[in-house]
Amino acid sequence: MKQISEKLYVAPQVTASDIRQARAQGFAMIINNRPDGEEPGQPSASDSRSVAEGQELAYAHIPVTAGQISERQVRAYQEALSEAEGPVLAHCKTGTRSAMLYAIGEVLDGRMGKNEVVPFGQSVGLDLSGAVKWLDAHGR
Repeated sequence: MKQISEKLYVAPQVTASDIRQARAQGFAMIINNRPDGEEPGQPSASDSRSVAEGQELAYAHIPVTAGQISERQVRAYQEALSEAEGPVLAHCKTGTRSAMLYAIGEVLDGRMGKNEVVPFGQSVGLDLSGAVKWLDAHGR
């Protein structure tokens, strides 16, 4: 798990046990950025939602396919993050897509410069060059 902001942490795929542990650690919400069936044996969003809700955790499923991020997905991610009543644990296969959604939103909203994205990613141990490619492709 990597801390991305005061409120946001990202992680690789979480299990039911990880979700229960997240609740014990004080998280208020889980954001799942993996499409169902991306990999054999991956927990489904509905199963993860059931575990999260059983732990009184808010849950959002915003599936993102690598290389196919839309601005709508970025905005949905920002909305879920802003509505969370405490720390958020977002996950995908490695945590990178979840961090990319955050970084793209920060640049779109003027809180981060595009030239800051890669160094920011390096500071948290993630390659966010895909976010810069997305921004370039979308004229940002």
